[in-house]
Amino acid sequence: MEVQAASKKSRKKTVEKRRPLIIAGPCSAESEDQLLQIAGKLAAGKRTDFFRAGIWKPRTRPGNFEGVGNTGLRWLQRVKEETGMRTATEVATTTHVYEALKYGIDCLWIGARTTANPFATQEIANALRGADVMVCLKNPVNPDPALWLGAIERISDAGIQKIIAIHRGFSSYGKTRYRNMPQWAIPLWLKKQVPGLPIICDPSHIAGKRELVPHIARRSVFLGFDGLMIEVHHEPSKALSDAGQQLTPEAFERLMAGKFRNSSYL
Repeated sequence: MEVQAASKKSRKKTVEKRRPLIIAGPCSAESEDQLLQIAGKLAAGKRTDFFRAGIWKPRTRPGNFEGVGNTGLRWLQRVKEETGMRTATEVATTTHVYEALKYGIDCLWIGARTTANPFATQEIANALRGADVMVCLKNPVNPDPALWLGAIERISDAGIQKIIAIHRGFSSYGKTRYRNMPQWAIPLWLKKQVPGLPIICDPSHIAGKRELVPHIARRSVFLGFDGLMIEVHHEPSKALSDAGQQLTPEAFERLMAGKFRNSSYL
């Protein structure tokens, strides 16, 4: 599925609804065997458009698993060769961009912490200039819709044609039901500001608990989102990052075969 973000001149135009874009895979690339196992199961289900895996992991505090780095790019290359699925990973620096493009990564996403920093986003935009790649931008960690829109505009101004916004919820202090509060009004505001911009939902990061992921996914469909980014791990309890919010491939398949795909929106 190829999607186009609206340019500044065409933002008032609407686009035809298409089947939902699905980006799925583990939070982090942990080993080549892990990626190939998960990718094989997702490819067999034929529901995943892009296989995602983080290889550079910006953690809140040092000492946690921070990714395998460039080694993971070779693993993603092999996933693409063996399954035919396109690949996606997060970039947070210009070096990440150059390395990911060198290894033929099809989709780059900019994380919530990076989107919140206009200096970092502009540097990434500069590095992307002239590239033919899909770029996804997660909402900033804080509920600032103008900051999200500004990041999207920076990437668009760099000449990137395929842009997607990802709603992953917003940080809050204290104990809440969700890891990140959805605050649905903000992505719906963005949808009105840029009617031609596809917006997909990341229910894994909103929910924080795998049992809540289907609820958030279905809610996003009801609200008219254009797809999902979901974390999937063959052994979620052993995952090196975000173990509590990743679905098994079997649970992912049940979600895709159930109410999500059968929604009247689709």
